Amino acid sequence: MSYSERATKTRNPDAAPGYEGLEPHAPIEGLGVYLLGLVLATLLTGVSFFIARTTLVWQPSIPIALAVLAIAQMGVHLVFFLHITTGPDNVNNVMALAFGVLIVMLIIIGSIWIMIHMNANMMLMPMDQTMPMPR
Repeated sequence: MSYSERATKTRNPDAAPGYEGLEPHAPIEGLGVYLLGLVLATLLTGVSFFIARTTLVWQPSIPIALAVLAIAQMGVHLVFFLHITTGPDNVNNVMALAFGVLIVMLIIIGSIWIMIHMNANMMLMPMDQTMPMPR
């Protein structure tokens, strides 16, 4: 498809910002998208450090705020740097991401489950079978 054909087509609403109009020989046109992602990622990082160090925020809400900011940071990286969207041409990327998240969650949940049940399933040694201490 030529550049003029692409320019006359309507924009795909599911495409990542700056993704659909790039030509292989024009890297400068996509630089703005990466700079916007960099600014947003830096801003979210700065806000996270501010929330963690300030006394202006209600202390019990800090972990929740940091979790929300971390999820927003992941979203910025996925959209602006990895160009993972829900468009029809990105189905494989979204499926690979979902599979990766599933594997990581299985590992985390399985590890927590094993650690919780390990203490309950350990047998205690009876007192009469303990070894005497050498003198």
